Amino acid sequence: MRIVTLEDHFVTGMMNEHRAPLPPGGAGGLAARGRKLGHDIGTELLDLTTSRIAAMDAAGIDVQVVSLSMPGTEAYPAAIAGPMARDANDRLAAAVKEKPGRLEGLAALPTADPPAAAKELERAVRALGFKGAMINGRCQTEYLDDKKFWPIFEAANALKVPIYLHPREPHPDVMQAYFKGYEELALPAWGFALETCTHFLRLMMAGVFDAFPDFKLILGHLGEGLPFWLGRLEDHVEGAMRERGLKKNSTQYLREHVVVTTSGNFYTPAFLCTVMAVGVDNVLFSVDWPFESNKIGRAWLESLPISDSDKAKLAHGNAERILRL
Repeated sequence: MRIVTLEDHFVTGMMNEHRAPLPPGGAGGLAARGRKLGHDIGTELLDLTTSRIAAMDAAGIDVQVVSLSMPGTEAYPAAIAGPMARDANDRLAAAVKEKPGRLEGLAALPTADPPAAAKELERAVRALGFKGAMINGRCQTEYLDDKKFWPIFEAANALKVPIYLHPREPHPDVMQAYFKGYEELALPAWGFALETCTHFLRLMMAGVFDAFPDFKLILGHLGEGLPFWLGRLEDHVEGAMRERGLKKNSTQYLREHVVVTTSGNFYTPAFLCTVMAVGVDNVLFSVDWPFESNKIGRAWLESLPISDSDKAKLAHGNAERILRL
């Protein structure tokens, strides 16, 4: 069975040069995570081909759709984000060319300059052959429901490629109010999901999916918890959505405009909830290398209590359809 993953990351020297310190506990947590997984995460992030392919081979993974790791270009003003995105995309394109059939790309975008981001997405798709883009959450302190960012969605809609909305650390105000003194909860354990599902809901309520009806968004980590909350969400927000003039309900937006991946959330009860909420056709296998283990992810995939046909959709069929692999 072919195995495709699509939340697997790299970094560049330029990004590391500009990277701000992680929140308290972040760097130490990353080092401890690497020790638990048995590899150095920072080293693996810098390797686009050699050890990456070896780790894929060891776990039986056929294709990685690779993207720039958080905070990506979204943490930086346009003067930095533009060169950083072009550099990352060109480096990734070279790796894809070097390893045809094994690597594909999701573009980094300079979201601080939305018209330039739209142009970079078009270049990445048309000239570099990328399959979409990854946006690492808000642009500095601004969320993408602000209409000045909508040229990015317009471009994705026209190109018929998805955007992967990836987590980053919560907004500084939230970090202060929710996580001060408990920073170990602020990243993958809880803060990532809180930040990202709220960002998606802002996009939904702002009317992004009505404005761009062919636009698809990808959410990782089994939908950042949204499938679990879907019934309660719809029950309590339907009136507000009608008042805003939205064309669909929250269940329809999630099922028709969003696909979710399993990245870094290898928990079978949550997976079964997700499949029941959004349908197996909207769930894609992913690992989150090198922050997660390819081998653990692959073993979990094999263990899932679903039919062989559904497992094939999860492992490769849905990704092939959505990303046009």
